[in-house]
Amino acid sequence: MANMSLICLFLMIALLFVNVSEAEEEIRVYELKNREFSVKITNYGATVLSVILPDKHGKFNDVVLGYDSIEGYKNDSTYFGALVGRVANRIGGAHFTLHGIQYKLPANDGNNTLHGGFRGFSDVIWTMKSYKKDSHITLTYNSVDGEEGFPGDLSVMVTYMLIEGNKLAIKMEAKSLNKATPVNLASHTYWNLGGHNSGDILSHTIQLFASKITPVNDELIPTGEIATVKGTPYDFLHPRSIRSKFNDLPSGYDINYVLDSSSNKHLKKVAVVEEGKSGRKMELWSNQPGVQFYTSNMLKDTKGKGGYVYSKYGAFCLETQGFPDSVNHPNFPSQIVNPGETYKHVMVYRFTAD
Repeated sequence: MANMSLICLFLMIALLFVNVSEAEEEIRVYELKNREFSVKITNYGATVLSVILPDKHGKFNDVVLGYDSIEGYKNDSTYFGALVGRVANRIGGAHFTLHGIQYKLPANDGNNTLHGGFRGFSDVIWTMKSYKKDSHITLTYNSVDGEEGFPGDLSVMVTYMLIEGNKLAIKMEAKSLNKATPVNLASHTYWNLGGHNSGDILSHTIQLFASKITPVNDELIPTGEIATVKGTPYDFLHPRSIRSKFNDLPSGYDINYVLDSSSNKHLKKVAVVEEGKSGRKMELWSNQPGVQFYTSNMLKDTKGKGGYVYSKYGAFCLETQGFPDSVNHPNFPSQIVNPGETYKHVMVYRFTAD
C-alpha cells in the first residue's frame, strides 16, 4: 500500500507539471491585418503587442511600447498593452463595502489596489473564442468568486476589430453570474505616434473633450470632488502640446477626466492626438464616463522592443473607464454589475496621417 501511495503521489506531481506545460503552450500571438495597418494581440493578458501604422510618407512604424517576447510581459509592472481588471485603476485603502459586506483586496500599490490586484486580468491566459485575421479576435476569461478578493463569478469577453476607414475597435463585456460585483475594464496601451522608439511624447498635440477632472490625493486616490479644468494645467479643451504647461505640473499627467456629454447616443468623442513629424493622428471615441490621461511618469529605463530603452514620458495612455475608486464614492457613476446584467465598454480608434 505504501508503494501504491508513492506511485499515486508521483503521478499527481507528473500531471501537475503536464498541466503547467500545457498552460504555457496555450499562450499565442494573433495578428489582425488589412491594407492600412496591422495589430498583434496575445491571449496573455489580452494584450496589444503592436500597432503598425504608416506615417505621412507611407513609412510604417510600431506606435505602441512593449517587449520582444512574452516573457517580458510576464515580468512587466507597467501594464504595457494589457487589458486590466476586474477593476482598473485604484481602489483606495484596498477595500470596499457592497450590500453591507466589506471586501478586503490585495494592496499592490502602497495601501491601495491597482488594476485588479497582484494577479489581475493582465496576468492570466485568456481563451481564444473566434479569430479572423482580416477582421477580429475575441478572447474570453472566467473570473471566479473571490479572485483577488472580488465577489462573484464573472464571465469576461474582449473583441479587437479592424474596421474600414483605418479604425480599430475594442469591445469589452462582462456578465455577473451570481453576485453583485464592481467591474471596470480598461485597455492600458502605451502610445507614441512618432514610433515606439522615437523618444518622448511631449511635443504631441492633444485635445481632450472633457471640462472636468476628479482630483486626487498624494496617493492618486480621488477625493470625491469633481472640479473644472478651466484655468488649470489640465485644460486640453483646445489642442495644445503635452509639454506646454509642464512647468505648472512637473510630475506629468495621471488623472481621470470626466468626459463631456455628446449628442451621439452611443459614443462620446474622447480625444484627438497628433504628432507633427510623422503626421500621424489618433482619434478616440468611447461609451465610458471617464478617461485616464497618463504620460508614463513612472516609466524608467525599461528595456523594450529591439533593445530600445523606454524612459519617462516615452508614451501616453488614454484609458477610457469608469471613475477611479467609484466603489467608495457614491456620487461617482456606479460600477456595480448585478447578477444577469452585462457590463459593456466600447473604444474606437481612427488613425490617419497627413
